[in-house]
Formats: sequence, C-alpha cells, structure tokens
Amino acid sequence: MYRSVQRVRYPPFDHENIDPVEIPLVEVLLESETPPPPSLRIGSESSWIIEWREETEGDTALPKINTEVTRETLPFLMRTRDGWYIEPDPLHAIARKMIFPGVLVLVLALILHALEPALISLSLIPDFIFTPINIGPLDYPLMILIAFPVFVIPILLRVVANIMDIRRQNEYIANPLSSPEVEISNYSVNSLEISKISFPEDIKATRARVQVGVAIPERGVLLDAIGRSKYGQPAPGMSTELPERRISTADEHGTGVGESVPMPVSRGRLLLLEPMRVQDFGPWSNVIGESVTLLGPSHTWPGNIYSALIAIHWEIVFEALKNDGTKMKWVKPIIIESSSNGVVIDKLPVRSGRVES
Repeated sequence: MYRSVQRVRYPPFDHENIDPVEIPLVEVLLESETPPPPSLRIGSESSWIIEWREETEGDTALPKINTEVTRETLPFLMRTRDGWYIEPDPLHAIARKMIFPGVLVLVLALILHALEPALISLSLIPDFIFTPINIGPLDYPLMILIAFPVFVIPILLRVVANIMDIRRQNEYIANPLSSPEVEISNYSVNSLEISKISFPEDIKATRARVQVGVAIPERGVLLDAIGRSKYGQPAPGMSTELPERRISTADEHGTGVGESVPMPVSRGRLLLLEPMRVQDFGPWSNVIGESVTLLGPSHTWPGNIYSALIAIHWEIVFEALKNDGTKMKWVKPIIIESSSNGVVIDKLPVRSGRVES
C-alpha cells in the first residue's frame, strides 16, 4: 500500500469574485495500491493550489482516503471530453459583455428618475429628459423607456443564441459525424507529432493544439475531507448537488448550477465542450496537409495521473468547419508519460468555466 499527501484548493465556478484564502484547503492522506507520481505542486499557498507529495511525519492526523490511482482516462472524462463538439453561438459572448452596461444604464436611469425634482430645480439636466411618454392610459418616463430596452437586449440575445445552439445540436444528433483518423507518432510533455490526419469529407480541420488541465475533484471525497455530509451544508464555493444525472463536469462539483449556458439538449451525450477551470495549453498550429507538430504548454506539466481529488488530463483539440459553416471541435484524450523529476509551477492557470468563453 502506497501513501501520499494531496492538497487541493480548486477554484469554484465564479472564482473571479472569490478570495482564494477564504476557500478551505483540502488535505488528505491518500492510500492506494498504485504508486503516486513524482511530487508536483502547481500554485501557491495564498492562492489556488494543486499539490501531490510524499508523506511526512506530521501528516498522520490528516483524513485518510482510499481510492484508485490510475493513468487511464477516467470514465466521466471520456463521456464529456471525447469526440465532436459544437462551438456555441457567438451571440452568447456578445450578450455577456452587454450585461454590465445594460444594468448600469438601468440603475442610473432609476437614480436620475428618483432625483428628478432636485435635478430640475438645480437646472443640472434639461427638462425634456424627464418628459413622460404616453402609452395607452399610462405615462412612462422617457429615460426609463430608453434604459429598459438596453437592459433587455442581452436577455433576448441569449434566447436567440440558445435557439440556434439547440437547432445545431439536434441537426448533429440526426446526422452525426464519423470520427477522424488521427495517428500520433511521437509525443511528450513538450511536443506532439501527428503523422496522419483524415477528417470526414464534409468537414475541414483548420487548426489544432495540445492542452492539459486538472479536472474537478470528486464531490463526495471533497466533502468527506472537510468533514461535511452529502446532504448538509456545502463547502464554500459549492452549491447543492443536482438530483438528476450529471450532464457536465460542473454539476459533479456542484458549482455550475444556473450557469449551464449555452443550453445543452437533454438527450444523447453532451455536445457543448465545457472548459476545465484549471487548464494550460500550447499554441495553435494550422492544419495543412496530413501531418502537424503541436507544441506543449510553456510550463512543463506532469503526465496523466487520475485520482478522486487530483486528475491531470491531457488532450488534443482540433477546430474544424463544416460545409454549412458550423464551427466544430474534435477532442481526443491522450496519454503523456510523466518525467522522473518533480514539477513545480508557481501559478495555477485558472480560467472561466463558462462554455461560451
């Protein structure tokens, strides 16, 4: 039996508005029949951190977990990060950028409307701005009529974009694409050589890259490690568990509730690729001909290693374009061997978990 220590402070969905120090650091003593990888630490004590190291004398009091350690891709990653995916409609990104200006304009309009008598008496704002507009039996302030549509436009754009996404997903389900033929001749943590690329006739690959990330920790193990029950109060940054089946990796962690936009269809496998919140990648390489060399991330990462709390996952991503103009992605998990040396990266590369970003 092999023993090692795992220390994790994984970023929640809305990590931009959270101080990492306020999120509890999960520390466990892992017992497994498989030897752990060489020591690794990505991140810092005062921020988000992923650490896997040897056991020391002071670690005996840590909560113990007994879980599988493997280099084979975990089943939930094969279900959610393997195959063809549809690129979300660009209207989603536009709508998200318009939310803050829309709310700001509406709030300012309400404030000015509340201060209308004082502003008019001080002659700070022209009177016509507060002129009411008669619509039916009621009068409406002109400023509110201008501000409210600006506030509503992002919502309407979201609705239109979701309708377009659902239509494209249903079209794919009715006529799915076959998997391309991709042969990898040589790969390591620094580069990867693809010797054969053959995509279906009605779709063309445009560019590709290698990316690596840390998957969301298993919810049950995370709660046990911090002494909380499954049906009790969730950990900071985590919402309650969804009662239905998991359709995305965020639902497993319990931090994606209410944020699953764009909208996936309710049947078949997930066709919208959710980004890993901890992710690094190499540069994009244009796909010209039947071979391409992909460079790895600028930092040297560990190879594939999977456990309940720490799961380091490698994959290649191809961007492609169908004949009808639909943008697609094809994702294939890959196995990268770890070097015999330990890995230290000072900053954990954190990104948004939103699909449209």
